[in-house]
Amino acid sequence: MVWDVDDTIFDYTAADRAGMRGHLAAEGLLDAFPSVEQALDRWRELTDLQWERFAAGGVDWETSRRDRVRAFVDRPLTDPEAEDWFQRYLRHYEGAWALFPDVLPVLDALAGSHRHSVLSNSSLRVQEHKLRVLGVRDRFESVLCAAELGVHKPAAEAFHAACDALELSPREVAYVGDHPEIDGRGAADAGLFSVWIDRAGVRAVTAPGEAPEAGRPTGPRRIASLAELPAILRLDTRFGAPSTFG
Repeated sequence: MVWDVDDTIFDYTAADRAGMRGHLAAEGLLDAFPSVEQALDRWRELTDLQWERFAAGGVDWETSRRDRVRAFVDRPLTDPEAEDWFQRYLRHYEGAWALFPDVLPVLDALAGSHRHSVLSNSSLRVQEHKLRVLGVRDRFESVLCAAELGVHKPAAEAFHAACDALELSPREVAYVGDHPEIDGRGAADAGLFSVWIDRAGVRAVTAPGEAPEAGRPTGPRRIASLAELPAILRLDTRFGAPSTFG
């Protein structure tokens, strides 16, 4: 099994909201935006823009992060000033970190039958730290991230790298992620057994039981909770070697 992290096992959206509220209050910036939600929308917009710059190879990870801060506060900052600002934000953000409540039960349920790995469009330093703080790093054999791989989801090469780390073919591997296209469609098109965790009820891609497009692999299987995952996996026995990890 290969897992996405943010908004799949880690409640990124809730932590992001709580972290931003706490940080704006501490920085005296609550009045700089009409609302915390609008501040958060701006932060996420800049996060996406800077990710695109990084993914295209235009800047390194640290530069993209500092430029995000500069754009958000809308004033020039030196590299140390931008980094200090981000680290202050990070303390509030990390203070709100939590797993979704359905994560540990499903990892426990699958522990004896499936091996686990992580594939994330982030950096290894960020996600290794996050998984350790959340207390689940030892549940995963490997953690692969776009910053180090040099390729990011939804590219098939990213998914195949995760399969290679498990020494399994794509058809033997299940992938679980929260984004309908980047995760759900990307994993399906790469030949993996794709499971899309749709906590918000978006239903934006092919759902179980619907016919896939001609010439395309079967689409993602949609679930609303990870509690549904073991039953979904039992429907297809192509993948998943017995666990030899630990």
